[in-house]
Amino acid sequence: MDARERLIVGLDVPTIGEAEKLVSTLGDDILFYKIGYQLAFAGGLEFARDLAASGKKIFLDMKLLDIDNTVASGVENIAKMGMSMLTLHAYPKAMRAAVEAAAGSGLCLLGVTVLTSMDAEDLADAGYSQDPHSLVLRRAGQARAAGMGGIVCSAAEAAEVREIVGPDMAIVTPGIRPTGSDHGDQKRVMTPFDALKAGATHLVVARPIVKAPDPRHAARAVLNEMVGALWPANR
Repeated sequence: MDARERLIVGLDVPTIGEAEKLVSTLGDDILFYKIGYQLAFAGGLEFARDLAASGKKIFLDMKLLDIDNTVASGVENIAKMGMSMLTLHAYPKAMRAAVEAAAGSGLCLLGVTVLTSMDAEDLADAGYSQDPHSLVLRRAGQARAAGMGGIVCSAAEAAEVREIVGPDMAIVTPGIRPTGSDHGDQKRVMTPFDALKAGATHLVVARPIVKAPDPRHAARAVLNEMVGALWPANR
């Protein structure tokens, strides 16, 4: 029930120095961090190891997709780094290879369904005939069949995804925007309160915290919104 176990702050900053400053500023309020491409390619993988060693949880957002052997080899090494979560694109063969490679490690593998920055027009431009909603649901079912630990999807799809994946899989939702904040380039967004009510287990928040004049105050505001959804009296 601790909101701090469910809020993942995206360290979407260009340098390790900025990431270190942000982690220091947020202190014990934040237990879980996401590291993606931008920071990973600026020394972020070693930083991720250090954070994990210090007791923080790390969501490594690499969105892996390659031939089975390459995916499996990558997952095996990532599992040794002490990471808590890892993303890969929800293609059935890649997911099956990753699940086999991660077996027994405790690494939660997350299938990325459809990026929250994409809408129906974007999918059509990429050659997909399905709309985002239909594709998300299809990939959720494939992720469950593959034995994945969870799904990454828009909070708008969380309730229906929960019906497909059952009660045990994680549902991680980016595109979270606190009440009254700007949507930026996200096209399918939801507030922290509504996302948790819809069935999400973990919320990824980056810009509303990272770019705030007072990141710690912004993080606490998000946590307060989450507590409103998690507290039993509000269910």
